[in-house]
Amino acid sequence: MEPDLTILNLSSAIEALRRGDFSSLELTEVCLRQIARLNPQINAFITPTPELAAQAALSADSIFALQPSNLKDLALLGIPIAVKDLFETVGVRTTAGSKFLVDNYPEQDAQAVLKIKLAGAVLLGKTNTHEVALGVTGVNPHYGAVKNPWDPTRITGGSSSGSAAAVASGMCLAALGTDTGGSIRIPASLCGVVGLKPTSGRVSTRGVFPLSWNLDHVGPLARTVRDAAILLQVLAGFDPHDPASVDVPVDDYLVHLEDGVKGWRAALAVGEYVESSDPEVMAGLQASAQIFAELGTQVEKEDLSWLAGLALANSCMTQADAAAFHRERLAAHPDWFGADVRQRLEAGAAITSSEYVLARRTQSEGRRRLEMFFTKYDLLILPTTPILAPPIEGTGAIEAAQQLTRFTAPFNLTGLPALSIPAGFASTGLPVGLQIVSNHWGEAKLLRAGHTFEQATGWQNRYPTL
Repeated sequence: MEPDLTILNLSSAIEALRRGDFSSLELTEVCLRQIARLNPQINAFITPTPELAAQAALSADSIFALQPSNLKDLALLGIPIAVKDLFETVGVRTTAGSKFLVDNYPEQDAQAVLKIKLAGAVLLGKTNTHEVALGVTGVNPHYGAVKNPWDPTRITGGSSSGSAAAVASGMCLAALGTDTGGSIRIPASLCGVVGLKPTSGRVSTRGVFPLSWNLDHVGPLARTVRDAAILLQVLAGFDPHDPASVDVPVDDYLVHLEDGVKGWRAALAVGEYVESSDPEVMAGLQASAQIFAELGTQVEKEDLSWLAGLALANSCMTQADAAAFHRERLAAHPDWFGADVRQRLEAGAAITSSEYVLARRTQSEGRRRLEMFFTKYDLLILPTTPILAPPIEGTGAIEAAQQLTRFTAPFNLTGLPALSIPAGFASTGLPVGLQIVSNHWGEAKLLRAGHTFEQATGWQNRYPTL
């Protein structure tokens, strides 16, 4: 049968490939045709790799033909996946959305890319990103703006802009992204897909072009929570060559996915910091809280306006860290940066050591406060973004960053795992995202909660008309 990208997700595609319903090459060619048809409109990919994808798909099909009895180590065999253009990919251009790296061809893969390749994934190409990942609009002066599949006049969010847009529009079955202040969860929310930022140190960042050595995370974007769990199972694990990696045992993220949330305790974020969100975002949050209550979770309101200080500290550290990393480029060719990124790098360079030290102190205090918070609660639920996707025209990148990272940045600063899932649609037809947060190393719990919510609502089955 012909693979149907409007109903397929990663999990169902794995099952279909193993049944022999279609080949990896057939599935890959459907994705490549979707890229050829939609990328001129959506601009999700900077560098598609159709020839390499076809070769990888043929290799996958040859393995399927051998009918191996155990495919446990090939969890992604034959599955077409896209990768944000921050990940090093051997022999494939890696630009980081920057003019500086227009001819950068790495000699090795990032650890996360290597892991998905070893699991049998088919790499479709490199997705567009906000320049050097320092921004959340996805409007790139060098490679063009990424368009939201639900309304191409709107931003996707960022900086994993192309990854979210590619998943939402069926150009791929899943994608890798990075998240320093919300860069997986924000575009997931605005594009109506699932985005997971794991615990800091859970997934290796080695071979990923840095934004902040202290705050960067790697994670998946996908159509469903089960898909994200499958990807995390492949990606998670200690990397001794990554100084940010932490040696903590990896859970089985699928074994308890169907066990529900009855008897759990969830905190519903309230207070002016949250409640100043768009009314339709707040309506989605209230409806989501009610669904959790109906699923057997005890939901209690908690004023979390103190998260504002954590978001500010995250912004301070991100800009200062980025300025340190790009100091030589900024000194040699400031004009090679887009105006918004250059302005943020210059602001980061002007941050004093005292300001940075105070931000690090806020980080330590916030981390401990949330550790104590999660001795009482299993989950925290709050919006992913306070607004719906704004128009591309007239949206200032710096102002958008301050607004769109309000609810995501605190969990980069503190390193907690956070999941964005579809939670309905506004009257304009734009997606609304729900963010679920749990304790450090609590990804299994987080995914179980997200999957339970997803099965009760069905929002993940909505697909943009393109």
